[in-house]
Amino acid sequence: MSRAHHAHGAEPSQRMLRVAELVRHQIASMLSRGDIADPVLEQHVVTVSRVTMSPDLKLATVYVMPLGGKDEPEVLRAFDRHKKYLRGEIAHSVNLKFAPEVRFRIDDSFDNVARIDALLNSERVRRDLEQPTDEENGAQQ
Repeated sequence: MSRAHHAHGAEPSQRMLRVAELVRHQIASMLSRGDIADPVLEQHVVTVSRVTMSPDLKLATVYVMPLGGKDEPEVLRAFDRHKKYLRGEIAHSVNLKFAPEVRFRIDDSFDNVARIDALLNSERVRRDLEQPTDEENGAQQ
């Protein structure tokens, strides 16, 4: 019996991670070589930050971010226009039984990191870190 049926939210298998990285590398290489002929993509530097694969490896969700976070909707539409071409190129480069369907999403993890960083550097947090705790006060008495 195969272990292909994962509960929603379960950790991805090693195979899922390996295939996801191969897909990410293929798309990033195509972007850096300029293999995708699209004026929107040619005008932007796009980072392919990560790819997640479905447990059956038939769906790849590609997380991208244009440099500076500008023109995100246009960049997503450009990738959507080239889904068929990208799927074919992935099928040629990644040895799978089925070529995965590819969908694109904006990677908002950069925004989350910036928000957490700003929070950690805020005056309120800095003030809390500078105040001695009750344990420290008890140890000093």
